[in-house]
Amino acid sequence: MWKIAQAYSEHLNWKFKSFIFTMQEFLLFSLRSISSFTSIKRYWRDILNQMFISGTESIPIILVSSISIGSLLVIEVGNQLEEFGAKTMTGRTTALSVIRELGPMLTGLMLSARVGARNGSELGAMKISEQIDALRAFGTDPIAKLVMPRLVAALIMFTPLTALSDFAGLMSGAFVAEYYHHLDPGIYWNGVLDLLIWKDFVVGFLKPPVFAVLITLISCFNGFSATGGTSGVGSSTIKGIVVSSGMVLIANFYVSKLVLENMNR
Repeated sequence: MWKIAQAYSEHLNWKFKSFIFTMQEFLLFSLRSISSFTSIKRYWRDILNQMFISGTESIPIILVSSISIGSLLVIEVGNQLEEFGAKTMTGRTTALSVIRELGPMLTGLMLSARVGARNGSELGAMKISEQIDALRAFGTDPIAKLVMPRLVAALIMFTPLTALSDFAGLMSGAFVAEYYHHLDPGIYWNGVLDLLIWKDFVVGFLKPPVFAVLITLISCFNGFSATGGTSGVGSSTIKGIVVSSGMVLIANFYVSKLVLENMNR
C-alpha cells in the first residue's frame, strides 16, 4: 500500500509540474502572439483570408443554432409565463436571455468547435510535417504569420457574428410567439425594444472579444504543441476544443457577474 501511495503521489507531482510548465509556455505564447500585432500591416492579406474563413463561413452554423435556441426559448418561456397570465412578458424575457447570455455563449461554443478545430488541426498538421520549422529556417516568425492573423480575424468577426446570432434568435422567437402562442407581434417587439437598456448590450457584446482571444490562443497553442504524428494532431485538436469550450463557459459567467455587479453600483 505504501508503494502504491508513493507512486500515486509521484504521479500527481509530475502532473502538477507538467501543468505549471504548460501554463508557463501558454503565457509566453500568448504574449508573443499579442506582441506580433505590430506585423498586422505586413500580413493583412492573411488576416482578410482568416476573416472570411472564421467569420463568413461560420454564418450558416450560427444561424441554425440561434434560430433553434430562439424558437425553443420562446416556446418554453411562453408556456411558463402563460400559467401566471404574464405571456406579454415573453419578448422581454427572451431578449434578456438571448442578448445577455444565450447569443454570446452559443456563438462562442459554435466557434470554439468550428474555428478552434480548424486552427488546431491545421497548425498541428503543419507542426508534424515540419512546415513551422521551415518558416523559422527562412527567417519568418511562425506566430506572426500563423497565429496573429487568426487572432485579429477572430477579434473582428466574433462581435458581428454574435449580433447576427442575437438578431436571428429574436426573429425566430417573434415568429414562434405569433404562430405558436398567438401573441401579437407589436406586444412581443415592445417587450424586446422598450425595456432593454444599454447595460444589457454591454454585457452581451463584451463577451465576443474575450471568447475570440481564448478560443484562438488555446486552439493555436495546442496546434503548435502537437506531437506523435496524425494521432497527435487529433489529440491536440480535441484538447483545444474541450479546453476552449470550457473557458468560454467560465468566461461567460465571470464577464456577466463582473459587469452586472459593477454597473449596478
